[in-house]
Amino acid sequence: MQPRFVPLSDVAEMLSISASQAYALVRSGELRAIKVGGRGQWRVEMTELESYIERSYAATENHLEEERARERHSQL
Repeated sequence: MQPRFVPLSDVAEMLSISASQAYALVRSGELRAIKVGGRGQWRVEMTELESYIERSYAATENHLEEERARERHSQL
């Protein structure tokens, strides 16, 4: 059974980014997370991570569409 929540270190590994980059995603609000325990360690719900990934795919597709449109426009 897959865990519901994972630490930021696991998020960083899954996204192939550094731990500080994962924390920056949380601080910016791009990736929702919660603080748990007495030491206030960050945890990300797997559904939130999947949602972030889907939003990132959509943002990337929009960015690429805009680039293609600019290229078409510049060729006119």
